[in-house]
Amino acid sequence: MRRVVVTGMGIISPLGQGLAHNWQAITAGKSGIRNIRGFDASDIPSQVAGEVPVWEGAEAPFDVNKYIEPKEQKKMDKFIHFGYAAAVDAVEDSGYVPADEEARCRAGVLIGSGIGGLSNIHDTSLLMAEKGPRRISPFFIPSSLINLISGQVSIRYGFKGPNHAVVTACATGSHAIGDAARLIAFDDADVMIAGGAEAAICRVGVGGFAACRALSTSYNATPEKASRPFDKGRDGFVIGEGAGVVVLEEYEHAKKRGAKIYAEVVGYGLSGDAYHVTSPAEDGDGGFRAMKAALKRAGISPDQVDYINAHGTSTPLGDDIELGATKRLFGDAIKTVSISSTKSAIGHLLGAAGAVEAIYSIKAIETGILPPTLNLDDPSDVAAGVDLVPHKAKEKKVNVALSNSFGFGGTNASLVFRKV
Repeated sequence: MRRVVVTGMGIISPLGQGLAHNWQAITAGKSGIRNIRGFDASDIPSQVAGEVPVWEGAEAPFDVNKYIEPKEQKKMDKFIHFGYAAAVDAVEDSGYVPADEEARCRAGVLIGSGIGGLSNIHDTSLLMAEKGPRRISPFFIPSSLINLISGQVSIRYGFKGPNHAVVTACATGSHAIGDAARLIAFDDADVMIAGGAEAAICRVGVGGFAACRALSTSYNATPEKASRPFDKGRDGFVIGEGAGVVVLEEYEHAKKRGAKIYAEVVGYGLSGDAYHVTSPAEDGDGGFRAMKAALKRAGISPDQVDYINAHGTSTPLGDDIELGATKRLFGDAIKTVSISSTKSAIGHLLGAAGAVEAIYSIKAIETGILPPTLNLDDPSDVAAGVDLVPHKAKEKKVNVALSNSFGFGGTNASLVFRKV
């Protein structure tokens, strides 16, 4: 089986734009969660979110004009803006430029989203109800379709290899990276641009998640405290937005061109709960099997894992179930592994979460610094004896990192990365 490595990364999150800034901010314990600014949320129970900063005075604000011409922006929903920009950053970070047509046909794109153009669909439905179908933009459909991130990125770079997209709710980003790595391993491509993007912080998005009682509602006055994975005071997740994209490359291909190699993708496991549309199975068996499969594929035992970036959404049920499954799989090795949830700082980026958290996991391998779990003031009883990296980042040599993503519909994915 061909080896697959990560040679480029791009990230846009509630902490701001760019890989270096994001890593500095998250390891400094900063929070990107605020009261919602993009619309009036006063009639919605949850009024906090991890919005990508675009306003004047923000740290490292996202400027779409640096990536997409204003005329072209109108042809894309915001989730495509995020995914496209993160992909451009990742490709530039990798330094990859295909030499000829054959190389372009061996480079593909696999970027997904959990919901896609939700805001655009909502606005267009209102426009049609008010003014009729003739007022609908001819770009409405391609601006809303999830696979159009991959489409737009491939058009920009002329990448003619596998062109694909994943839609698996909160596991999208992890599935995209895992599936893309397999395409390279199976010799369908030499290079894949992979990840996830999301922009569902709109009235219908926040209102919809609030209606299924998934969101935090108790911290509207103190938004930075709302996302508190594994803490007894947690009361739901905080919705976030952004994108994470990596460049995956066959190992010898990367070596030949002298690429910087961040880490190797050595394991990928996926499973289904077959239990409930929103809740994980009470025994955590789906997550357990995904992690077990990823470690098996990697040929790694639990005691070799140094860091886990947990799914850790800050829901009362999910966090304890995930920790229980992790303790069951790791046994005595739970005493030596460190676990944190970066959702405490940026919220839950839905379809982008797995990709962003994979990037944070890879940076932990590169730098030997573990991002903290913020707001962990009173850990759950299940957390006893587990290092959850509370409040502050910590230094630790990381050779192997595991990243978990578990989504609505009982869809689970785990990725294992190793230092090269």
